[in-house]
Amino acid sequence: MTLSKKLLITIDGPAGAGKSSVSKLLAKKLGYIYLDTGAMYRAVALLARDSGYSESLDERTLEEICLGLDLEFVQKDGTLRLLANGRDVTEEIRHPEISSLASAVSAKGIVRERLSTIQRNMGKAGGVVLEGRDMGTVVFPDADVKFFLDASPEVRSKRRFLELEAEGEDTTPEEVHQLMLERDRNDRNRQLAPLRPADDAILVDSSDLQIAAVVQLMLDHIAGMSKANRA
Repeated sequence: MTLSKKLLITIDGPAGAGKSSVSKLLAKKLGYIYLDTGAMYRAVALLARDSGYSESLDERTLEEICLGLDLEFVQKDGTLRLLANGRDVTEEIRHPEISSLASAVSAKGIVRERLSTIQRNMGKAGGVVLEGRDMGTVVFPDADVKFFLDASPEVRSKRRFLELEAEGEDTTPEEVHQLMLERDRNDRNRQLAPLRPADDAILVDSSDLQIAAVVQLMLDHIAGMSKANRA
């Protein structure tokens, strides 16, 4: 697909909707950079856990982590890796306990402020696909294209369980489902940057769609938008 300019594309949505797989493939099809902003919050959660942070403590630990935070996405052996202060945290941040803590720390103003600044710097030149939970509403309200990818809770929790099972995690479908419902409540009801579609986002339900079909739907929309802009 030939576009007249490098677009800034955001894909928001809840856990398990397929954002990572769809965003990676969409970026590949467009020849764009893919940025997993959710992984950035998980990285802060991991560093916070290692520093002894808990929700019952004050936010000084989080503030210190954010002030010295250096995050970088790098390609290694054909895969995208996330370095936090030079440490490869790509696998560690996917553990279920980090997911739960990430939901908690992402509601803290100091964390969102710092990561939003990093994300804006990464995306300002365009030619990027950013996935997350508030990319189109808070971080990039003027993004060229915004998608909100969703699926039923049952489908999303099943997908997540299969991922964890493949990674050798000791869990059950019921546990994963409950954790996902809890995270949904936290993400949608938090006061700071709650999870919701941007007013001008394209809503996509992936419950009954394969990844390739979702990506094609998005490509068709981008092509149509580009054609309309040239008219």
